Amino acid sequence: MKKYFVFALVLLATTAGFAQKRRSTNPSPTTQAKDTTSALQKALQNAPPPPKPPVAPGKKDWSKVKLDPRKAADHFMVEIGYDNWANTPDSIHIQGFNRSFNFYFMYNFPFKSDVRWSVAAGIGIGSSNIYFHDQEVLVAAYANQTLGFPDETGANHFKKYKLVITDLQVPIELRFAVDPTDMDHSWKIAVGVKVGLMLSAYTKGKDLVSGSGQTLGNYIEKESSKQFFNTPQFVPTLRVSKGVVGVFGQVQINSPIKASAGPSVFPFSAGIVLSGL
Repeated sequence: MKKYFVFALVLLATTAGFAQKRRSTNPSPTTQAKDTTSALQKALQNAPPPPKPPVAPGKKDWSKVKLDPRKAADHFMVEIGYDNWANTPDSIHIQGFNRSFNFYFMYNFPFKSDVRWSVAAGIGIGSSNIYFHDQEVLVAAYANQTLGFPDETGANHFKKYKLVITDLQVPIELRFAVDPTDMDHSWKIAVGVKVGLMLSAYTKGKDLVSGSGQTLGNYIEKESSKQFFNTPQFVPTLRVSKGVVGVFGQVQINSPIKASAGPSVFPFSAGIVLSGL
């Protein structure tokens, strides 16, 4: 009996030791989770940074492109155009090659977010020459209440006769260039407005002839007055260029003739422009 009792005690002790050893070699689920998290954190810290996504072909980050300040600042802009008046009544006889010459100094401000876009402003002089056939424009008839356009067909008249209007103008443009790093070859487009102030309005008649065409006098006669004209000027503009040469178009949205002095006409112009931007 004693022998069985001793054997039972030995068996119980062996079983308890085996269980204790098993518990010590098999960690709890909580310990396993902590060890796994720590291992993942170390792996992430030691892992190399992910590769940057590839840039799509043809795409460029224009916000990081640096432009030559001297070229980006812009420069002179010259316009040579054909002029005429819209909405003219039948009593006004415009004919011939009416022309304009405009000269501006511009300064360009590229957008930092995309240097292809920019805003430009400047100042300059615009001059418009409108020719009339067998007709005068009585700009200096101070006794008149309206601007007269007397028809002189069959009477003495000047062989060449024109009205010249000169304005001080401030052009403002929103511009886009396909490649601002190569303005000498890039396509460019600009929309804007010219805000002007009339400096002078005068007529110029050259060579007086009779109704039959006989020369009566070889001389030039000028008359100047702004009494019948609106001084402010508002002109929306559009131009498209390739390199330094382009075309432009514009139309004045307020009549240069006062409403109380004559018909509402709207000067327009189109022609060639030379500009660095």
